[in-house]
Amino acid sequence: MHKFVKNIIAFSLQNHVFVLFMTVILFVAGIICYTNTPIEAYPDVTNTRVRVITQWSGRSAEEVEKFVTLPIMRVMNTIPRKTDVRSTSLFGLSVITVIFEDDVDDFFAQQYASNRMQDLDLPEGAETSIEPPSGATGEIYRYVLKSDLPIREVSAINEWVVKRELLSVPGVADIVTFGGEEKIFAVLNLSIQISVN
Repeated sequence: MHKFVKNIIAFSLQNHVFVLFMTVILFVAGIICYTNTPIEAYPDVTNTRVRVITQWSGRSAEEVEKFVTLPIMRVMNTIPRKTDVRSTSLFGLSVITVIFEDDVDDFFAQQYASNRMQDLDLPEGAETSIEPPSGATGEIYRYVLKSDLPIREVSAINEWVVKRELLSVPGVADIVTFGGEEKIFAVLNLSIQISVN
């Protein structure tokens, strides 16, 4: 190693014009590369993925796993160019993540998953949605609403006030709500018949 370093020093001293020329070229190339390198605050280094979220209110994790998660996973395993399928089943919630090869575009990944979901027969009351494509900063914030009001009122406030305000923030693609009860308005048609004799 010592002899190798001596040879480099000897070559540099004998060819000082060539070494100076190469140093200037490297310096200019470094400046050009520095000015043309894109800089991102949050570079997207994640694989292309699709997340299928299904809510089936009031069902145990075992029921969700058996009747929702497993059928969706069977269908998602037939998607071409996928590398992995992962799932999570909770009380009333199923989340399936399909990870694709590096060169698959987000649009095509969403299209593959959406096409496979068309043929799926899920239990009544199961609501499925495909999460919009997002990068490394996909899920940014989770919030919980607590109040002394009835749960239906809190759900209505979330749906009509909080969700709308959050969706108006630039860069927010979607808000996924979990839990609560939906407020239902029923209109009854009461007909009164009066018979006059």
